[in-house]
Amino acid sequence: MNDQNEQGTENPAPEQSASPENVDFAEVEPGLEGGDSPQSIDFLLDIPLEITVELGRTRIQIGDLLKLGQGSVVELEKLTNEPVDIYINQKLMGHGEVVVVNEKFAIRLTNIISPGERVKELG
Repeated sequence: MNDQNEQGTENPAPEQSASPENVDFAEVEPGLEGGDSPQSIDFLLDIPLEITVELGRTRIQIGDLLKLGQGSVVELEKLTNEPVDIYINQKLMGHGEVVVVNEKFAIRLTNIISPGERVKELG
């Protein structure tokens, strides 16, 4: 097969596929190489995340749910001294304790779950 046309310029062969030798890679800009540079993650800093704190859970029957009214008390499965669960975007990320700061409820982080433990919980 002739790889040159009538004017003497080369035509790529149609059956030629891109192989690692034929691929051009763009240069990586300084500061974006994934190192310890804070510039490499600056774009992530403005992404909003939802934080949820779960005091406890319980199950009740629909009939009992319909009987609830103002002043009703629903008992949760957790004890008062147990840590609360902290979720970020519906994924368990740690545990903490409820505290009051300036007359508002707050959470003091007591444990952050390691990435390995988080992966185990997904399975």
